[in-house]
Amino acid sequence: MLILGIETATSQVGVAIGGQEGLLASFHSTRDKRHAETLAPAVQFVCAQARVELSEIGCIAVDVGPGLFTGLRVGLAAAKAFAHALRVPMVGVSSLDLVAFPGRLSSRLIVSTVDARRGEMFYALYRRVHGGVQRVNDPEVAQPSDVADQLRALGEDCLVLGDGGARYADEFDALRGVELAREGFRYPTANSLVELAHMEAVREEFVAPREIEPLYLRTPDARINFQARPQR
Repeated sequence: MLILGIETATSQVGVAIGGQEGLLASFHSTRDKRHAETLAPAVQFVCAQARVELSEIGCIAVDVGPGLFTGLRVGLAAAKAFAHALRVPMVGVSSLDLVAFPGRLSSRLIVSTVDARRGEMFYALYRRVHGGVQRVNDPEVAQPSDVADQLRALGEDCLVLGDGGARYADEFDALRGVELAREGFRYPTANSLVELAHMEAVREEFVAPREIEPLYLRTPDARINFQARPQR
C-alpha cells in the first residue's frame, strides 16, 4: 500500500510518499505562512519524483498536531479532501510523536517539543521501545521554564528535540545531562509520518476522514484576540 503523508503542523511543509518499499519521494520547505500555496505543488512534485499516480495511493496520513493553528487547518483540509476524492482511509499522527521518532536510537529520556508561540511550547516525554518510541505522558502546553524545571526535578539524561527546545535553548543549556538536538531534528517530517503511518496501516488501524480531529491543546490565537477586543 502506498501512503501519501501531509505534514503542516509547524512552519515547515512536508509531503512524502512511501510504503512497504520504504520512502519513495519527499519534499520539505520552511516558508512560514505559505502552507496553502506550497502544499498542492508539493504533492504534484513527490508524485512525479516517485513516478506514482494519485490514483495509486491507498492511504492518506496527516499530522494532527499540536502545532500552528493555520498550518493544521490547511493540512487537515487537504488530507481529508484527498482521502474523499480517492476514497481511501486515513491515519492521523501527533506532531510530537513525529518529532520524537528520529530520536528512537537514544537511550535517554526524549523530550519532544513544538514551538507554540506566545512564549509557550507543546511537549511530551518519550522512552525508547523496540522499533520506536513510546509516549509516557499526555501532550501538554507550558512555558519553557516550567518544562526545564520538570526536567531538573527528574534528574535524568535527556535529549530535547524540536523547534520549541531550539527557540528557548537558553532555558535548557544550563541543565545538567540535557542535550539539545542539532538542526536536523527541529521539525516533524513527512518522512517519519509515512513510516509511522505504515506501521499503523500494517495493523489496519485506519480511520475514516470524518474521524480525524486536530489536537490543538489551547484556544486558537484568532479567537483569543477576538475575545480580548474591547467592547464598543
